[in-house]
Amino acid sequence: MCSGGCAKCLGITLIPLAVLCTLANILLFFPGGEVVNNNEHITDEVWYFGGMLGSGVLMIFPALVFLGLKNNDCCGCCGNESCGKRFAMFTSIIFAAVGLLGAGYCFIVSAVALNSGPKCNDGSKWHYPFENGNYLSNTTMWDLCKSPENIIPWNLTLFSLLLIMSGIQVVLCAIQVVNGLIGTICGDCTCCGGNGAI
Repeated sequence: MCSGGCAKCLGITLIPLAVLCTLANILLFFPGGEVVNNNEHITDEVWYFGGMLGSGVLMIFPALVFLGLKNNDCCGCCGNESCGKRFAMFTSIIFAAVGLLGAGYCFIVSAVALNSGPKCNDGSKWHYPFENGNYLSNTTMWDLCKSPENIIPWNLTLFSLLLIMSGIQVVLCAIQVVNGLIGTICGDCTCCGGNGAI
């Protein structure tokens, strides 16, 4: 597959991932699916907006750039037919790096949130009753959280989804970095009627 076509496929994949990450982050503001009266009862990592900013908003820019590479006008730049496409592929590397940073941020925030566990009420106060991910392998500890109801599976599911989806985004953006380098050096085989490759 040519570099422009590969970039378009990556862009098509990144957009739904960005939307899903944003939705997962929004759902985390409703612990256990409930509306809370006090924002201090929401797990701190939710307020870092890993899914909304990192894997959401920051991922839209690279995705749109990748989508546009296939249709980018590449014929005629300084007397060289393929240099316009090469410059566009080089620019895509910069946007892929932005995507890597955003998805990496979401990945780290999600990993930290999974390790520390949710903030919940143990019957006397709101705090973090778990440490170092010890609750992940010992489900009997889940009884320490009295409210919100089902907060542990709620947070565990949504932060795990964010971790997986941001990991996929990291891989896709890394692929575009390599693809962009190839497109910058070699041109694109579909450029100018198939004459753009060198």
